Amino acid sequence: MSAYLNTRVSLYARRLWPDAALDTLVGVADDVVANTLIQRGLPQLAAGQDPQTGRQQDSRSLEQRIIAQILDETRVLIRPLSGTARTFLTFWTARFEISNVKTLLRSKLTGERPAAVLARLTPMGAFGRLDNPDLAHAEDVGELLRRLEAGPYAGIVRHARRAFEQNHDPFILDAALDHGYYEGLILRAQPLEDSVGAPFRSLMASLIDRINLVWLLRYRFNYKLPPAQVYYLLVGSRYSLSSARLRELAALDSLDAVLAALPAAWQIQLAGVTDIPGVFARMEHTAAEQALRVLHSGAPDIARAFAYLILRERDLRAVRAVLRGRHLGLAEIEIRQALQRAPAETA
Repeated sequence: MSAYLNTRVSLYARRLWPDAALDTLVGVADDVVANTLIQRGLPQLAAGQDPQTGRQQDSRSLEQRIIAQILDETRVLIRPLSGTARTFLTFWTARFEISNVKTLLRSKLTGERPAAVLARLTPMGAFGRLDNPDLAHAEDVGELLRRLEAGPYAGIVRHARRAFEQNHDPFILDAALDHGYYEGLILRAQPLEDSVGAPFRSLMASLIDRINLVWLLRYRFNYKLPPAQVYYLLVGSRYSLSSARLRELAALDSLDAVLAALPAAWQIQLAGVTDIPGVFARMEHTAAEQALRVLHSGAPDIARAFAYLILRERDLRAVRAVLRGRHLGLAEIEIRQALQRAPAETA
């Protein structure tokens, strides 16, 4: 175990936002928003606030500042790591670069100029692996996909290209990219699950099970995709919701039927939930509780680091929701309702 990493994670854990701190951010006066963010260890977000109105000056800049904060903390945490642990946490950040890939692909579908799309991409800093200017100047979607298949995300893009070629649906293209990314994450998690054991595996299980169930419900009942296509877009799983169970759930014809067919422990966890956002919120809360247990335990350093990053991103998304609500001039009660965050206090 790395003494440096465990110490750093323990120090970073003090930055996590209890719900009381988020509630304070909702209600503070405009001219103290920036100072509140600084006191909570978020000077990058504070720098984007208008000191007179307490509002974010650019919503895109807000998202980029949040991702920059996540990348910066991840860079510090991986410093002492090597081998499979470093590979895993580095790939964890690739979600943001896959989002850039989606933006590039959409730009080709809409005919957006390269300069305009490049301005919208999230800077990846030391974690960037793509030549964005080269990709932005690809002639069309087909050429862009061919260039991407020659790069570091070849496996992810190849799967997405095959799915897209069947019906040229941009939604399917995005879904297939997400599918490929999480398949890759599971592949890189396997050695750590074998060596680190239950603490790390529990975090992966919470993540993948939540993703699969929420995707299944959205694809099946929001987008009305047929069961076979829904199953094809889900992540192959060896966790609580196995691939075999997911196939059975995808064949059901209503949200209530799917929830009723879940394992008993899941039915208890989701009791009273009546819609898909509620499923996501409840499962995210459960995952946060699990991550907090791992973070404040004697688990191996890589498990504690991963738990922290899960919780940190959850917090920063909540901060983003508050800042955006304030920017839009929403009432405090509306912002609090939009958070949909059940309490998950830090120790």
